[in-house]
Amino acid sequence: MGKVIAVANQKGGVGKTTTCVNLAASLAATKRKVLVIDLDPQGNATMASGVDKYQVPATAYELLVEEAPIAEVVISQTAGKYHLVAANSDVTAAEIKLMEVIARETRLRNALAPIRDKYDFIFIDCPPSLNLLTINAMTAADSVLVPMQCEYFALEGLTALVDTISKLSAVVNGDLKIEGLLRTMYDPRNRLAMEVSDQLKKHFGDKVYRTVIPRNVRLAEAPSHGCPAMYYDKNSSGAKAYLALAGEMIRREDEFKQQATATSA
Repeated sequence: MGKVIAVANQKGGVGKTTTCVNLAASLAATKRKVLVIDLDPQGNATMASGVDKYQVPATAYELLVEEAPIAEVVISQTAGKYHLVAANSDVTAAEIKLMEVIARETRLRNALAPIRDKYDFIFIDCPPSLNLLTINAMTAADSVLVPMQCEYFALEGLTALVDTISKLSAVVNGDLKIEGLLRTMYDPRNRLAMEVSDQLKKHFGDKVYRTVIPRNVRLAEAPSHGCPAMYYDKNSSGAKAYLALAGEMIRREDEFKQQATATSA
């Protein structure tokens, strides 16, 4: 069964969409089957995947509100070689419509049930706020990947997010946990970044990925060309970092499966 990971942080501008798109493309390059679900009405993950958000026949709105079968919503041809559920401004209306629906927080989880076995990884790009769309994502997810910058205010935001995850785990998804903390836009020459990084490792231990994502102009330029960084400039430090992150995630998954097998034996 595929692993469902919500990419979330209530603070904006920390690299959620960049991480979602580039990590998905990197895993797809290793022959994993990957699905990206864009739940942000801005549709940035859609555009960064080389898909015109203004021309898509169906989006997450049809999936969540009209309960269209996910097979009819998925776009199979993207610049990142992964599958995509697109988003555009229509998704803004989804939150309003969902207010009128019973069991509204489980719409995405129910929609994913028929196709989870078809994918190795399913990434959900969440909006930068705790709304019904984010709650749907976390209800459907096995875990939450948290991209964050190594700065003071990011630590405060992380505290709020961890509290949110804990509350949602108690109410709507008892299995929800933190997948990992990813340090983004990292500059090792910045003393504050190093201090915050040390605090993260002290408090969260191996939940902090060893891989760090550097500040890299190619990562910023790639979306304007409608593709992930590895297809825009595979030799850039940003593209190499996300490939390294994909490798780290795969190793973690393999170690977890080995431990589970040893425990059951």
